Amino acid sequence: MAFMTRRGFLRAATGGGAGVIATGGYAFGIEPGLLLEHTSYRLTPRHWPAGLRLRIAVIADIHACEPWMPAHRVRSICLHVNALKPDMIVLLGDYVGGHMIVSGPVMPDAWGVALSVLRAPLGVYGVMGNHDLMHGALPDMPAQDGEPVRRALRNAGVTLLENDTLRVTKDGQSFWLIGLADQLMHSKAVRGGDGFDDLPGCLARVSDHAPVIVLAHEPYIFPKVPAQVSLTLSGHTHGGQVRLPDFSRGWMSDRVKWSQTYGHYDNDGRHMVVSAGLGTSLMPVRLFRPPEIVSIDLGGPLLVA
Repeated sequence: MAFMTRRGFLRAATGGGAGVIATGGYAFGIEPGLLLEHTSYRLTPRHWPAGLRLRIAVIADIHACEPWMPAHRVRSICLHVNALKPDMIVLLGDYVGGHMIVSGPVMPDAWGVALSVLRAPLGVYGVMGNHDLMHGALPDMPAQDGEPVRRALRNAGVTLLENDTLRVTKDGQSFWLIGLADQLMHSKAVRGGDGFDDLPGCLARVSDHAPVIVLAHEPYIFPKVPAQVSLTLSGHTHGGQVRLPDFSRGWMSDRVKWSQTYGHYDNDGRHMVVSAGLGTSLMPVRLFRPPEIVSIDLGGPLLVA
């Protein structure tokens, strides 16, 4: 399946005399279901070892559903990710749909088979999202299941991390990979309490000064991430799904500003990258925030582009 960029689509439409595309039709029919962008970052975090070059590919917020994110599109996106030749692939949660308008669900066994084509020398790792924990939950025990999602990820060859800490080695140098459990989908979290995540417990298992990479579905953990963490990778926000123009920022509430968290942040040497993800939630609409896959090159230029 071929993908086009937003710029390419608009150029083709104009060149073909198609005229002005209705905003609603574009936001519902074109951007969420047909477009795909690749966003790349090149970072050298503080204390990153000299000579340790690492390419990470990021897939976030698939929200599989018909017709916008069917299983065959997920598979095609995965093949596109493979073509980036990453050392490691990370999946940042929310694999299941979370929509009020769909023509049909895509169940975990279907999108799991699509994910099974992912390949990377250092492995494929994933965390759970808030929508995933609602899948399969019982009426009297909401947001505490997600087992069909876990099973699909395991069957796809994905190493699922839920408050787990792993040591990974590349070219004789090591780094730590932490995958947090979800920060939101706990009965207490809904009322403003704690979620399932346990960053202090994960960091306690880091036994040396090798760099640390944290996978966290929601970016809300970032203010609590200590300086020993080189990079935090998150999704969840979809970049707002709808990118409002810059002039609107002055009257946006703080909550809306936070909901549109997107891109690269450097807070005194602590780096975070938030992906806009692939799918949509609640309403299947994207406007000037197209689906994206992300690649991050750590430690300087790679020998292979």
